[in-house]
Amino acid sequence: MQGDLIWEGDRIKAMLAHDKPTREGANLLPLIVPGFIDLHVHGAAGHDFMDGDEAVSAIAAMHARHGTTAMLATTMTAPIEAIKKALAAIANLMRRQSSTPLVEAKILGVHLEGPYLSALKLGAQPPHAKVASLEEIMALQAIADLKVITIAPETATHLQLIVALREAGFTVQLGHSGASYELCCEAFRCGAVGVTHLFNAMSGFHHRAPGMIGAALAHAQFAEIIPDLLHVHPGAVLAAYRAIPALYAVTDATAAAGMPDGRYQLGEQQVFSCLGAVRLADGTLAGSALTMDQAFRNLIAIGLGIEQASAMLSARPAQILGLQDRGRISEGCHADLVVLERDTLRVRQVVIGGQRLELDESV
Repeated sequence: MQGDLIWEGDRIKAMLAHDKPTREGANLLPLIVPGFIDLHVHGAAGHDFMDGDEAVSAIAAMHARHGTTAMLATTMTAPIEAIKKALAAIANLMRRQSSTPLVEAKILGVHLEGPYLSALKLGAQPPHAKVASLEEIMALQAIADLKVITIAPETATHLQLIVALREAGFTVQLGHSGASYELCCEAFRCGAVGVTHLFNAMSGFHHRAPGMIGAALAHAQFAEIIPDLLHVHPGAVLAAYRAIPALYAVTDATAAAGMPDGRYQLGEQQVFSCLGAVRLADGTLAGSALTMDQAFRNLIAIGLGIEQASAMLSARPAQILGLQDRGRISEGCHADLVVLERDTLRVRQVVIGGQRLELDESV
């Protein structure tokens, strides 16, 4: 639609379509898309969500400059006391954001990625995997609002736990797991709705042993994917897009996002950022340096349309969290918007809760 977008306070008030013929040069008008919603982000700007209070605001501010208007702060596999400390810092920012105008991406809650993972499929996660209990998870929930929990289903009692978590209102994803196709299917029947970073840190696909990848492609309603074109081949992204009804993009960004090449911390581990890739010393991919605006451009580059790519970064993440008033440009929805240059798709302006952010020229 070509026209005017009007918001009042933090909500979209009206969309007024132009009824006159398109004027010359209109194809150079900026493109406005819903604000990006990143449901898996560990860090940015040299900071990690496991670092404490100062880090939380800095991470949310950096990603906002790249079009992320809302996010889930994502924790690492770590000792429970370290996770509790990180959750307390995240909760502090959430409380501040609830009472003051937003100057950074809105923290919608927490994605708990570990410690309830397989010790054999940790990927870049530190070696603190453990068996989950509902009691422990509810203790964490009392500190900060857990929205998404990643679980390896092969661990003893985890299938029963998935049922309990869904009944308690949590969104459960499968990940960091070597589980068989059959076990993953059972986990979906128990209430898991998707998988964490599809194709990465999970049992692979073989035509006689489809693994978690096969179960996700056949049965998952939702799935994350990291479209930095390093974690996943473009062809695999397109195959997953055709197979999974609500495939959505995440950055899985680390402290290296928005920073020059160098050494950074991912939880308690040192990682190395070089030429867009973030790796452990042994070469294992360890999160990314991706931002959501680059993810958008990458999806366009591999063949998705603007509306398709936008949905993967906005509407579908909102859908998995059950948020009807985010991820769409519609009357009554949150005034969370990204203004892009139409030719380069570079960020020109970001609006969060009706507030325009000050952007530097480096974005």
